[in-house]
Amino acid sequence: MKKIILIALSLAVTAVSLSAQDMATATETYNNGATALNMGDNEGALQYFRDALTMAEACGEEGAEIVANCKNYIPMIALSIAKDQIKSENYDEAVIKLQEAIKIAGEYSNKDVADEATELIPQVYIQKGNTLLNAKDFAGAAESYKKSVEIDSTNGMACLRLGQALASSGNIQGAVDAYTMAMRHGQQNNAVKQLSNTYIKLAASALKAKKYEDAVNYSLKSNEYSENATAMQVAGQASLQLGNTNDAISYFEKYVALAPKARNVNDIYYSIAVLAQQGGDNAKACGYYQKISSDPKYGATAKQQITALKCN
Repeated sequence: MKKIILIALSLAVTAVSLSAQDMATATETYNNGATALNMGDNEGALQYFRDALTMAEACGEEGAEIVANCKNYIPMIALSIAKDQIKSENYDEAVIKLQEAIKIAGEYSNKDVADEATELIPQVYIQKGNTLLNAKDFAGAAESYKKSVEIDSTNGMACLRLGQALASSGNIQGAVDAYTMAMRHGQQNNAVKQLSNTYIKLAASALKAKKYEDAVNYSLKSNEYSENATAMQVAGQASLQLGNTNDAISYFEKYVALAPKARNVNDIYYSIAVLAQQGGDNAKACGYYQKISSDPKYGATAKQQITALKCN
C-alpha cells in the first residue's frame, strides 16, 4: 500500500512540474508576441499570440489571463494586418485580410473589429477603383466600384465614380443608372453635372460623325439635366446641317444667352443674322447685324446688310 501511495505522489509532483513548465512557455510566447507587436511585426505577433493562446488554454485556470489577453489582441492585430495591405495599395489582399479579420472577430466576439473591417471593405474597392480610373483602366475601375456599390448601394460617391468609369468605357446606359443612384444618395449636383457632360460628349461625337439627328437629341438630353451652352451650340450646328433653320436660330440664341461673353459670340450673331435674313425675318436679321456692326471681322458686311435691309 505504501508503495502505491509513493508512486501516486510522484506522479502528482511530475504533473505540477509539467504544468509549471507549460505555463512558463505560454508566458514566454505571449511576451514574444508583445515584443513583436511593439516592433511593428504584426504577422509575427499574430502567430505568437495564437500559439500562446493554445498553450495557455491547456493550463486551465492558471492560463486564464493570457487566454483573455490573446483573444483581445488577435482580432485587433488581424485588422492591423489588413490595414497594412491597404496602405501598401495591395487592395485584393487587403480584402482577403479584412474578411479574415471579420471571421476572427466573430470567433472571439469582438464586435468593434468586425464592424470596422466590414465598413472598410467597400472603401477598399473604391480606393482600388480610383487607382484604376486614374490609370485609365475604365473596365477594371468599373468592376471595382461595382463591388463597392453591391455592398453599400447608399454610398453616393461610389455610385458617382461607377458612373464615370462606365461612361468612359462606353456603357452609357449603365452610367446613367449609376448616376441616378448617386443622385438619390447625396450626390445630386455632381451626378446631374456628370449626366449633362456625358450627353454633351455623345452629342459632339455624333456631330463629328455627321449623325446630326443624334447630335441634336443628345444635346437636348444634356440640357435637360443642366443648361449647357455647348449643348446648344452643337444642337444649332447639327440643326443647320439638317436644314432646320428655325431650330438652328433658336439653339444659337440659347447659346449666346447662356454664354454672352464667349469668344465666338460674334460668329454666332452673324450666323443668326444670316439665317434670319434667309428666312425672311428681316427684323431679327437687323437686330443681330447691328450687334456686330463694329466687329473687325463682320462689321463691314453687317453695315452693308443693315443698309440693304433698311434697318432702323
